[in-house]
Amino acid sequence: MPSYPQRVKVVEVGPRDGLQNEPTPIDTDTKVEFINRLSDTGLSVIEATSFVSPKWVPQLADADEVMARITRKTDVSYPVLVPNIKGLERAFAAGVKEIAVFSAASEAFSQKNTNCSIDESIERFRPAIARAQEEGVRVRGYISCVLGCPYEGAVDPQRVAAVARQLYGLGCYEISLGDTIGISTPLQARDLVATVARVVPIEHVAVHFHDTRGQALANILACLELGVSVVDSSVGGLGGCPYASGATGNVATEDVLYMLHGMDIETGVDMDRLIEVGRFISTRLGRETQSRVARAKG
Repeated sequence: MPSYPQRVKVVEVGPRDGLQNEPTPIDTDTKVEFINRLSDTGLSVIEATSFVSPKWVPQLADADEVMARITRKTDVSYPVLVPNIKGLERAFAAGVKEIAVFSAASEAFSQKNTNCSIDESIERFRPAIARAQEEGVRVRGYISCVLGCPYEGAVDPQRVAAVARQLYGLGCYEISLGDTIGISTPLQARDLVATVARVVPIEHVAVHFHDTRGQALANILACLELGVSVVDSSVGGLGGCPYASGATGNVATEDVLYMLHGMDIETGVDMDRLIEVGRFISTRLGRETQSRVARAKG
């Protein structure tokens, strides 16, 4: 029988990754209430927003106000995405205690997403990581398109491992591997994680699956068998990527919890409360939740 972690940290990315590609503007009040409701579910990490240029992600242009207005719990971390030192300064002004930086495993995607090469993207946020560490701010690293790219096709796991090793070496305490277009199947996911784990300790590896082809839960299960104990997800299955055509939402947090709790794996998250939050934000967005668990509950 495979061995699984006794506890899994669920990183809720709905307020940032889930909302960033919404075509209709979402008011700040809704975002603040969304995060505050999530804070009451038992989640320990809620990715709140992004301090990238409003020109590139207009949906999150109110990041400063959101961070000023949310009710922060002492036992909850509220990381924000920053692309460079300018974004970091805004994050500092907002009192942020954790940031995330991002690169890609695909050169074509990196150019589309950040208008620079992979190496150039790392050079851009290298000073931000150093400055954050000086200030005692933790840094998480994201890698996009780890299993496939909408422009290049299949991605070599060794290339992903090389980027992961760089980020970990720069001081990122955790590396999140993102299947941005939801193309992976379980054996591919296992192979990727096993490859990355040769250069980054498995306890510092997280997985981030989009459910485009309905494989996300199977992929997560396969990675748990290797010792992964950190899973990114988005309540209600919110999400998508503005630079990856056809990429649907993240795997729904409710569905991840149902699987984990059914395996007697602890998360510390209250399922009923989370389902209510998913219904709240889905209603505000004018759509039905994408969580199969929430739908089944009625």
